[in-house]
Amino acid sequence: MEVDTPELMKVADFCDRYSIGRTSFYREVNAGRIRLRKFGIATRIARADAEAWAASLP
Repeated sequence: MEVDTPELMKVADFCDRYSIGRTSFYREVNAGRIRLRKFGIATRIARADAEAWAASLP
């Protein structure tokens, strides 16, 4: 049986890809506009969530 897992990005990779600083990134997270996924101590962002966030920008 195959499990469909979303492609995940590290916070640093997200910030580099979307040219956003870490402070602004966490501001977006606290505002509920970016969803984080935790795996132990690792923090990841699903690529689909990242693309949805980018598409919602003015």
